[in-house]
Amino acid sequence: MFMRFFTELREAKVPVTLKEYLMLMEALDKVVIERSVDDFYYLSRSALVKDEKNLDKFDQVFSHVFKGLEKIEGAGTADIPAEWLRKISEKFLTEEEKAQIEAMGGFDKLMEALAERLKEQKERHEGGNKAIGTGGTSPFGANGYHPEGVRIGQDKGRHGKAVKVWDKREYKNLDDAVELGTRNIKVALRRLRKWVRDGAADELDMQGTIRGTAEKGYLDIHMRPERRNKISVLIFFDIGGSMDSHIKVCEELFSAARSEFKNMEFYYFHNCLYESVWKDNRRRHTEKLNTWDILHKYSSDYKVLFVGDATMSPYEITYPGGSVEHWNEEAGAIWMDRVAQIYEHVVWLNPTAERHWDYTPSIEVMKQLVNDRMFPLTIEGLDKAMRELAR
Repeated sequence: MFMRFFTELREAKVPVTLKEYLMLMEALDKVVIERSVDDFYYLSRSALVKDEKNLDKFDQVFSHVFKGLEKIEGAGTADIPAEWLRKISEKFLTEEEKAQIEAMGGFDKLMEALAERLKEQKERHEGGNKAIGTGGTSPFGANGYHPEGVRIGQDKGRHGKAVKVWDKREYKNLDDAVELGTRNIKVALRRLRKWVRDGAADELDMQGTIRGTAEKGYLDIHMRPERRNKISVLIFFDIGGSMDSHIKVCEELFSAARSEFKNMEFYYFHNCLYESVWKDNRRRHTEKLNTWDILHKYSSDYKVLFVGDATMSPYEITYPGGSVEHWNEEAGAIWMDRVAQIYEHVVWLNPTAERHWDYTPSIEVMKQLVNDRMFPLTIEGLDKAMRELAR
């Protein structure tokens, strides 16, 4: 069974190695967990899953191999795994409801009755208080009410009192197109790291201390600078207009970036980069900063990210005076080219779903200006963008 688990994970494109599988077997051999499915689930997930985006695939394979959660195709031929039906919901029931269950003979009697009715019933049933159906007071079925029951064929709970949810699991795909939460953004941003040790020596060097003590015969304490991420990041956020619908994900990206990159600078622009940017949107008209000064303030080793939907009139990018807010002496495309000439690593993160890009001419224009390094603001897109910047 364990080898089947391993092979099905590989077939599901979860990157599991033989070394990780053997480590899991060693943990089981040394009895590091209790003999329960739940404990094995968490142990195997910790040992075999290295990336959060594969958790959903892992859950599906685990359920298939070890729990066998499958939708009931025919009621008359269904077997009821006894270990599934032993979870008592006493903490969810009132004293009155507990008394009703005891009057029926308890949980075991409830499961025996379900088995009998699965054998007896041959057709759909609605309402009523006995058969397996919908909208009734029978303890079996969907969209009805009973103080303790088995839910069958219902997409979600209504009263929160079902002892066993017997439905086919539906999984939300986290691999490609889901918008990011702060935690997932941090995981993706961590690909962009370059560790160095600089600054004051305020961290204990354990290996150096051990080596020095062994060589000199007395305690020889060694200190070293803290390891820091040397990557410097410059982010330009598009703000206002069509970007208002993407405020949440941009705030999450901003929050995650601030915590992951100690050396990060940010500025705002609207639609396309022009001759000025700003730091505070409340003072955008009175405290503008010269873009040319910004581009010469930060060294060429900075990693540059543009965050915007690139949705505008193409004239705003390609023509002088194309801006909807002011008269720009030079086209936005000229400013984007200047960024590309100064900084080797530039990417554009677009919160608009990638399937819509071909229908927006301005997105195609901007994509060309960043040398096709435009990525959707999704888990996969952000991961690819960080890999591009890390080259």
